[in-house]
Amino acid sequence: MPDRVLGKFTAEGLTTASQPGSVYCVTAMATGDHEQPADPAGGPGASAVPVRVGFVPPFEAMVAPLEERRRLVAAVADAGLDHLGAVDHISFHDGQGFDGLVHATAMLSLHDTLPVYLGLYLLPLRHPVPVARQLATVAELAPGRLTFAVGIGGEDRGEIENCGVDPRTRGARTDECLAVVRELLTGKPVTFRGDHVQVHDALVRPAPEPAIPIIVGGRSDAAHRRVARFGDGWLGIWVSAARYAQVLASIDEQARAVDRASVDWQHGLTVWAGFGATAEEGRSHLAPAMEDTYRQPFATFERWSPCGTPEDIAAFLAPYVEAGCGSINFMPRAGNLEAIVDSVAEVRRLLRRADAA
Repeated sequence: MPDRVLGKFTAEGLTTASQPGSVYCVTAMATGDHEQPADPAGGPGASAVPVRVGFVPPFEAMVAPLEERRRLVAAVADAGLDHLGAVDHISFHDGQGFDGLVHATAMLSLHDTLPVYLGLYLLPLRHPVPVARQLATVAELAPGRLTFAVGIGGEDRGEIENCGVDPRTRGARTDECLAVVRELLTGKPVTFRGDHVQVHDALVRPAPEPAIPIIVGGRSDAAHRRVARFGDGWLGIWVSAARYAQVLASIDEQARAVDRASVDWQHGLTVWAGFGATAEEGRSHLAPAMEDTYRQPFATFERWSPCGTPEDIAAFLAPYVEAGCGSINFMPRAGNLEAIVDSVAEVRRLLRRADAA
């Protein structure tokens, strides 16, 4: 890929930058040459749809001049990737952040078909009625191209408190917000009286067509129950492949218990990864970025954050795909932006080749 396509993003910029966004990402599913949301390639109730692969760009790329962002999006599409990711935080640690739905909409506007995957969107920090209106508007502007992944947040307690939310109520608020948003997106009037959310005859039209997939993230048992009750899939992070398979089986069982046996699951995985000719080189790119973002030693995350060549990282991810993961959302670091695009595209090729074998 020629340097002119990707502009000025250098190794120095990518190895030291923090990513002020949720540890998950938002994805818009594409039309045209890109695949629509479908069942993952394995696991309970899954189909043989090939795994979808995309990534959240480093911070510098997301705030670059417009023409440079257009070149990046074109390069991602030309490389055959399935989506770009967007992130969401209101005021993370030192005040950084990105409004996820604004960010997703901006990226959708840069290409006719490339999807965007938003996650995790901090739903309990917003009222569900304006969120539903935003989603319906995005669906009108880019129908069938957004996947909406939500979570409760919590890495920065102050962010939650400063939005007027008691951190102890995040889970319950998320449940109520999900119930309201899902119903509003059907285009029918909604009346709901919960402990945290109350609406009367609320109405948001037109209903998105096709429907926007709502994915739920989180590592706790409560999060997995939330997927079973309200979600179209789970977005995992920092989990072993064996545990990933166990969670999908548990979600499937719990969904059946609440009469949701027919869900076309769209499970995903967010993974930080460092690309390089060796694991040591990949680690040199990844470790500073993760430590800057989470303010914890890289060792805290290292066993779930593969480093090395695309072949190394594809080998790490293959068991997740076999377990039922249908979307890989990279948080990648490498020597430069060109290397990120090429490396993530090569992982996609390798995983799809293995899946087809």
